[in-house]
Amino acid sequence: MKVNVDPDLCIACGVCEEICPEVFELGDNDFAQVIGDPEDYEDEVQEAADACPTEAIIIED
Repeated sequence: MKVNVDPDLCIACGVCEEICPEVFELGDNDFAQVIGDPEDYEDEVQEAADACPTEAIIIED
């Protein structure tokens, strides 16, 4: 599983970080970034992607 956050779509709302802080963090660049291994948190990462209001989280198998 590979996870990316599209910085052009991310509005730094923090939903992903609330759902899965082990993988997502709001960075200094005003968008979320992937900080952890998504393999260990596949369900939470998918939940964060589904909850993202701008669909900025991209999951690839």
